[in-house]
Amino acid sequence: MKIVSQIREPIEDEMQLFEEKFLKSMSSKVALFNRITYYIVNRKGKQMRPMFVFLTAKLLNGEVNERTYTGASIIELIHTASLVHDDVVDDSNKRRGFFSINALWKNKIAVLVGDFLFSKGLLVSLENKDYDLLHIISNAVRDMSEGELLQIEKARLLDITEDIYYDIIRQKTATLIAACCSMGACSVRPDSDEVETFRKFGELCGMAFQIKDDLFDYGAEKIGKPTGIDIKEQKMTLPLIYALNHSDKEKKKWLINSIKNHNKNKKRVKEVIAYVKEKGGLDYAVTKMLEFKDEALAILDNYPDSEYKSALTLMVNYVVDRKK
Repeated sequence: MKIVSQIREPIEDEMQLFEEKFLKSMSSKVALFNRITYYIVNRKGKQMRPMFVFLTAKLLNGEVNERTYTGASIIELIHTASLVHDDVVDDSNKRRGFFSINALWKNKIAVLVGDFLFSKGLLVSLENKDYDLLHIISNAVRDMSEGELLQIEKARLLDITEDIYYDIIRQKTATLIAACCSMGACSVRPDSDEVETFRKFGELCGMAFQIKDDLFDYGAEKIGKPTGIDIKEQKMTLPLIYALNHSDKEKKKWLINSIKNHNKNKKRVKEVIAYVKEKGGLDYAVTKMLEFKDEALAILDNYPDSEYKSALTLMVNYVVDRKK
């Protein structure tokens, strides 16, 4: 059995019902919207984020409730909206091996579809008067936007430190996974300490997840995207930051010049990748990634054994072991 199927197994019934509810939550009176959302739903990914919501709720409560389904729908609507907008921002024509919304329907429609999905996510919580869930997702959307802008600002100046890098990935990536887990906890144990405990758990998973993504850029695995794409986009990732911090003045100047002025030169990008590997940038990033993973697992150690705890443990390990 594939790892994702194993993770999903204890919540299979909930996930199937969620998919029905999610499809309904995306419906519109405008035929064009429905055509586009149908296209999105039929090319869905692994749905890790709703799985985090359900597994957290069941770990704490043994069962889910209507609020858990609401929370999972909110998360998936906001996540889908952010992907649609990301493809516009990055001028990307492919998403999970298929044409992106902006590639098929152009940027204007893609932005409007993203806006529509964002508003649907907020409305789902308002319709059910789940204001605590709305608060969680609103904070996440704010953080995601700030993280993107912080990354763009720093890419222009290339003055990013390791601490700033962690701030960026915490806001850009980890905050949504943190929202998944706090949403799951809040749906069954509102106003409890577990809401913050599992927000932290999700954040740690998200930090590890993003560092793993950064490692893919150095050809660690075959993932269907060309290596060096982050360097071409002037994104300062952890392996590169480490190499910069451990280089002499001349090498640092060469690295910054390569990223600023030669990031489209394939030969130069390959040289940068080779240098980062040689300086131990990948090894350092792996070490930090495993630290975040271990911190997340330490939180789960405080809870009794169950199939949901086992699935969440498998999920945390999958985050760092995945091949794409």
